[in-house]
This record gives sequence, C-alpha cells and structure tokens, in this order.
Amino acid sequence: MFLSVVCRSQNKVNSYQKFDYGSNSQLGKYLQTRDFNLYFEVYGKGAPVLVIHGNGGSISSMKEQIPWFSKKHQVIAADSRSQGKSKDAADSLSYEMMADDYNALMDSLHLDSAMVIGWSDGGIIGLLLAIRHPEKVRRLVITGANIRPDSTAVSAADIQSMKQQVLELQKQKQTPKIKNDTKLTRLMIDEPNISLASLQQIRCPVLVIGGDHDIIKTEHTVEIYRSIPGASLWILPGSGHDTCIRFKDDFNIQAERFFNK
Repeated sequence: MFLSVVCRSQNKVNSYQKFDYGSNSQLGKYLQTRDFNLYFEVYGKGAPVLVIHGNGGSISSMKEQIPWFSKKHQVIAADSRSQGKSKDAADSLSYEMMADDYNALMDSLHLDSAMVIGWSDGGIIGLLLAIRHPEKVRRLVITGANIRPDSTAVSAADIQSMKQQVLELQKQKQTPKIKNDTKLTRLMIDEPNISLASLQQIRCPVLVIGGDHDIIKTEHTVEIYRSIPGASLWILPGSGHDTCIRFKDDFNIQAERFFNK
C-alpha cells in the first residue's frame, strides 16, 4: 500500500497544552533497570503510544507528537540509553540494548502492548522491538530508519563525515561527554545490522515513512517497506530527515489514521 501527500494542510491543528517535555519535574521518573537509570515521562490516558527519539536526542525531540497523541492516548516517552537524562557510562551500546530497555519500561508500566512511533534511531529501535518482543508492538510507525550502516542506506559522504567526527572527538580531552558523544557516533557507523529475514518476521502492521530528501536513501526506505509483510509506505515530497517536525500536522494525522485502522 502506497500513501502520498501531494499538498499540505494550511490550517493548524487545535491548540493543546504545552509542557516542558523532557524536563517535567512533576511527571519525570526514573526506572532502574539493566544497569542504568532510564528517564521517562507519561502523558494522557487511553490506548498507549510509545514515542522513541533519534540519536543524540531526548524526549523533547518528540515534542510535536506528545501533545497531539496525549489528547486521546497514554503517551510514554523516554530518553534512550546514554542520551538525555538516561546516563550510562558503560562503553558498550547497541540498538538491541535500547530495544530491550523499552521492553523493560513497558513491563514496569504493566503494558502488554503499545502502538509505537520511532524517528531515525528510534525507528531502528522500533523495528528491533517488533522483532525481539513482538507481543509488545501493536502497530509501528517509523520514519528515517535504516537497517544497515553502509552506502546502500546513507551516502558515502555522510559515512565519511561521521568517521571524521569520531577522529575529531578522539583528539579532545576525554571527558564523560566527549566519550559519550563518541559512543553515539560510533553506533551509527557500526550499526544497525538488521537482516531482511528478520524484517520478514514482523507481524504487526507497519507504516514506513521517509522524506524524498532524507539522509536515508529512498531506495533503502522502500527496501524496508518491501521486506515487512503487509507494510505501508509514505514518502513525503519536499521533506528531509525531520518529517515528524517539519510536517508535524500531516505526520500526526497520518499516524493517527494508521493506528485507528
């Protein structure tokens, strides 16, 4: 199934209450799990929606999705391991670890399943959550995700830029922040490594999204779509990697429609 948006709605959605997402002193909590403290916030009531941010981001990265979906849903947002307030000084980091962290968070909240929205690295984590813990994902929306770290997914220039960034970081005084930044950049250079066979095991409905000017190559996004049984595809014209921010209204409307199917 192919979805395409040719024109953009000019009217803004109804206003909603704003919070300091990612720094909410009233709602912010920590879950001590798997050798670190995972910071998370929960908003609204209803069928649960888990939102997962991208590399180097935090809960605040999903600030355009949290208020929208919390009007009708219980929205769970967390700072992924080694990002935001979820500090982790360990050297090791993988997308599989983060998928298992979110599974533990859902267990702690007594959620048997949720609809999931993942942006960039969050999309990778969403795919792995559906693969490793299939019972937890009711429906999945991913945007700007990749399943390989090579030039079939992103440009050779982007890969070289990340490698150069690591070299520059290694020249600096190795403070905890510099070490963490290096770890997060290396993650994108070395991972993910999700096989097409693994994608074919996904049984929940999946909406695969990408911008036609995304850092993730369109043909790679289409490959992900084609490898997931019964998946839907939406390529946004005139969009880069920030589909859920730049075209937030269209993105949220389409995701809500997909969840309600």
